Amino acid sequence: MNKQVVVYTSETGFTQRYAQWIAEELKCEAVNQKEWRHKNPADYQTVIYGGGFYAGQIKGLKKIKNQMKQYPAVGLLVFGTGATPKEEKEMIQKTMDANFTEEERKKIPTFYLQSGLNYEKMSLTYKLMMKAFVSMLAKKADPSQEDKIMMRMIAHSFDFCQKENIRELVNYFENGGHKRA
Repeated sequence: MNKQVVVYTSETGFTQRYAQWIAEELKCEAVNQKEWRHKNPADYQTVIYGGGFYAGQIKGLKKIKNQMKQYPAVGLLVFGTGATPKEEKEMIQKTMDANFTEEERKKIPTFYLQSGLNYEKMSLTYKLMMKAFVSMLAKKADPSQEDKIMMRMIAHSFDFCQKENIRELVNYFENGGHKRA
């Protein structure tokens, strides 16, 4: 039995990069969610799932959570990636919490890995969503300092993806955190 596998969904490449770095550090394989359909979760002790934040949802998470309900002996850990600065802990936690029931929050460890925006690789749907978000922020009568920072930040592509961002997740495994529950 393999100890763990990293499964990911990546729209613009950031989540894939993190998944590969995590798999490299934990000496396991990384597979995209499409390839994962051909694998048996029962062959693993832990599934590490990663997806990007899109409109407050972790892309692909619903599918993996539904699948993993059939394998209660297999642990699940989730990392979300996004453009939100990692210092915005309250905003990130609210988004994470919105993706899990209260019971799931007790059982599923979660991690946030700041990544970026890549408009060149983004689908038209997500480009339009981002444009609508920027427009909404711009129309605020009295935008906060956070709103102004967010508008400047998401006006163009950027990459804050750094290998050191996986350290907390990797340490969790190295210290046996995935064996608790």
